[in-house]
This record gives sequence, C-alpha cells and structure tokens, in this order.
Amino acid sequence: QVNLVESGGGSVQAGGSLRLSCAASGASAIGNSMGWFRQTSEKEREGVAVIYSDPGSEIAYYDDSVKGRFIISQDSAKNTLYLEMNSLKPEDTAMYYCAAGGPRPPRQWRGDLYNIWGQGTQVTVSS
Repeated sequence: QVNLVESGGGSVQAGGSLRLSCAASGASAIGNSMGWFRQTSEKEREGVAVIYSDPGSEIAYYDDSVKGRFIISQDSAKNTLYLEMNSLKPEDTAMYYCAAGGPRPPRQWRGDLYNIWGQGTQVTVSS
C-alpha cells in the first residue's frame, strides 16, 4: 500500500514563500503523473501543478494562476515530490493535496483519475 504524506504548509504574508513536500512510502514507483491539487470551502478542487514522467523524460504542467510563481519537482531517490511556492497571494490560500498514480496528458488535471492522495497540508496567505 502506498501512502503519501504532505508537509511544509503554514501561514505566510503575501509575497512570501513556502515549500511543500510529499513523501511517498510503500512503493518505488507510483505512476506516471504526480501532482498538487488544492481546495477551499468555496471552490472545487483544482489542479495546481503536475509532473508527468516517462523513462528518460519529465514534463511539468502548471495552472495559469501559478505559472511563474510555483515550481514542481521530484526527487526519485527520495520518493518525494515538492512544490516551491513563491510570491504567494491571498488567493493561494487552500488545503493542498499531493496525488499520485495519475493519468497521462492531456488528462493530467483529472483529479478523479488519481489513485492515491495525501491527507493535505494547509496554506494560508494573509494580505
């Protein structure tokens, strides 16, 4: 059984930075797509950033709202996914979830097709 555990959330002021981590345990390879999604009580879950991996290649996808501010990366040796968030805005406030076992592009934003989810980590950005 694969487990995902997120960490790194917290409260920051607008313009600040946070780095989220998602540690995967229980498997050495957990599917082609891994990503970060976020959700608030007012909005449906939305995809933030996804990495699609094939042998020899790796492609990152970003939602338009975070392009140029967030960076997704992974350390395969550590089985860990990261999300570096810079220039944070109040509208980035949400519960952030790590997901794995996702589909190939162009369906990488289909959260319902991801097999494994973490418990979430809260990010709060104050103005």
